[in-house]
Amino acid sequence: MAYGYIGSMRARPGRRDEVVAILLSGSDGLRAAGCRLYLVARAADDPDTIWVTEVWESRERHQESLRLPETRAAIERATPMLTGEFTGRELDVAGGLGVPDA
Repeated sequence: MAYGYIGSMRARPGRRDEVVAILLSGSDGLRAAGCRLYLVARAADDPDTIWVTEVWESRERHQESLRLPETRAAIERATPMLTGEFTGRELDVAGGLGVPDA
């Protein structure tokens, strides 16, 4: 069964678009790392909140991706622009449009 993760983070005022750009800049290598879906979204009702939705081949592949040099570099660049307010939820993915072989 595919592994899913949905999380939010809060950027410091005026820094959301910079964080979004950083999150999107590292998406090229995610497919090779086992990512099936990676979606970065801006909250429509909050100028500082970012939502990230991910679907991975497995929880292990997701955990491995967090150790990739490009992932570590993106986290290092984004962290000073974040408030430290995060939410997250792990999911067992049943399927859906845009999620191959869930």
